[in-house]
Amino acid sequence: MAADPLPFDVEEFLTHLAIEKGRSTNTLNAYRLDLRRYVEFLDGTRVTMVDPAKVAAFRVELEERGLARSSVNRTLTAVRGLHRFLFAEGIAPHDPTADIEPAKLPKGLPKALSETDIIALLEAVDASDAFGVRDAAILELLYGTGMRISECVGLSLDDIDLDGALIRVTGKGNKQRLVPLGRLAEETLRKWLSPGGRAELAPESWKHRSDQMAVFLNHRGGRLSRQGIWGVVRKHGLTAGIADKLTPHVLRHSCATHMLDHGADIRTVQELLGHASISTTQLYTKVSTDLLVRAYASAHPRATGKPGAR
Repeated sequence: MAADPLPFDVEEFLTHLAIEKGRSTNTLNAYRLDLRRYVEFLDGTRVTMVDPAKVAAFRVELEERGLARSSVNRTLTAVRGLHRFLFAEGIAPHDPTADIEPAKLPKGLPKALSETDIIALLEAVDASDAFGVRDAAILELLYGTGMRISECVGLSLDDIDLDGALIRVTGKGNKQRLVPLGRLAEETLRKWLSPGGRAELAPESWKHRSDQMAVFLNHRGGRLSRQGIWGVVRKHGLTAGIADKLTPHVLRHSCATHMLDHGADIRTVQELLGHASISTTQLYTKVSTDLLVRAYASAHPRATGKPGAR
């Protein structure tokens, strides 16, 4: 079955590439895929009304998904081409990509927050209304379970087992895993799912069945999007004074790092994060040299060089 057509302005650009530029079918398919991802991110915003901040936010999201630099730049090339075309044809009043630079090589894995920073973030939430209760549950889940932002967005009510303190997470490749809920995550989630929480944002009639089953709702009563969760993290990061080093991915990284710091087995962390390969977990967690030295000194019989050690 053919995919739904993209907005008219985007389809006009793709037609221009095919007829005027003679682009190959493979190139057009790649552009269509990248631009569909872009349109989904815009979430209803017309491409002719996009501003530079929106494009920059899209680039950040691509990088946070863990895409290779080449994939990020390929997608940005499609987005730039679209906006340059719309501006050149007089369809859009400006080109919001004019000052957007290509994605740079990452300097390394993001630095985990300190446990003090985590406490400051979680305490920054004012849970006196339904939105605050929701935000507290989101932050506790992201840090407490290490789930990806897309996994948090996709949570449905039947994925939650509060009595068993378990949550079913659907990860990459549609693979499911059971993740334990810590006491604080379970408490904030229970509060969100009680009267005064989620029910306050539920509409009188649901637009989509998937919205009806969504764990986290937006102010319109729909499923909270990736962009919405980004906004939650950003808002409370600003309040806690750590916005410059905080993303949903950093919360996932911090969860894994703090577990290792407190003695968790790396295969346990691998299972929690949903990594197919242990090597991915080793790269992701980036155990500190000091931690390795301490573990060696405490565990190896010849590490201390004490007399009689053989």
